[in-house]
Amino acid sequence: MGKQQGECEYESLRKTRISENKTRMASLGLDRHADALRSLISSKCPIKKSTIRKAEVKVLGAPRRSNRLKGKPAYVERPMSDSSRKASIGKTVPAWRKLGLESRGGGARGSFYDQVLGICCHFCRQKKLCAEEDSKRCNTGDVNEPCTGKTECTACHSSNGILCRACLKIRYGEDLEVVRKMKDWMCPHCIEEKGIRPYWICNSSLCLRRKKMSPTGIAIYHAREEGFESVAHLLMDQLKKVGGAFHQLTS
Repeated sequence: MGKQQGECEYESLRKTRISENKTRMASLGLDRHADALRSLISSKCPIKKSTIRKAEVKVLGAPRRSNRLKGKPAYVERPMSDSSRKASIGKTVPAWRKLGLESRGGGARGSFYDQVLGICCHFCRQKKLCAEEDSKRCNTGDVNEPCTGKTECTACHSSNGILCRACLKIRYGEDLEVVRKMKDWMCPHCIEEKGIRPYWICNSSLCLRRKKMSPTGIAIYHAREEGFESVAHLLMDQLKKVGGAFHQLTS
């Protein structure tokens, strides 16, 4: 009852205020001016219904879906066989691509994505041109030359061992110049499989998910705050603390 009575009082007060406002507007002549303005606008600018129809969108075939959404495993690049490499020797890069490389110069390399010349880094998965001066692939567009700005594992020679300069330094604390001079450098995958360095693992998001571990994201700042050289060193210290639980998880 009290609620209904309160609503009735509110409606009564509202109607009283509306009536007072209308009386005040009539005394000032605002109603007459408003009517004249409406008639003037309607006579000069008649409202017409739009006759423009929306363009019909035709769908050609089924919509594209990534393998990840379909539940299929991600595509992993494999090293070229000797027969495939020999077959690709005669292939050349178009003149417009070579011209683009020359016009960009050395300052643009390292941040320019090229799906033809760029080699995919295992961690950041970016096919960017490197900034190395001696890289014929990224400088002149020779697809038959290797990219000197990426690592290559001497054990597996697979895409797992391809890392760019930045990821190699930030994620594993290694310098590309030192790695290029080593004749027996191995990627984190091979080091883990061979048991050469306990708790030293690949910390890419793909590999961590295979181990049922959460990706670290941008963890280099936290690693350096804790006094570690790279993210891999931070993870190695954390995995040493859990010890046997990690071996049960990955076995």
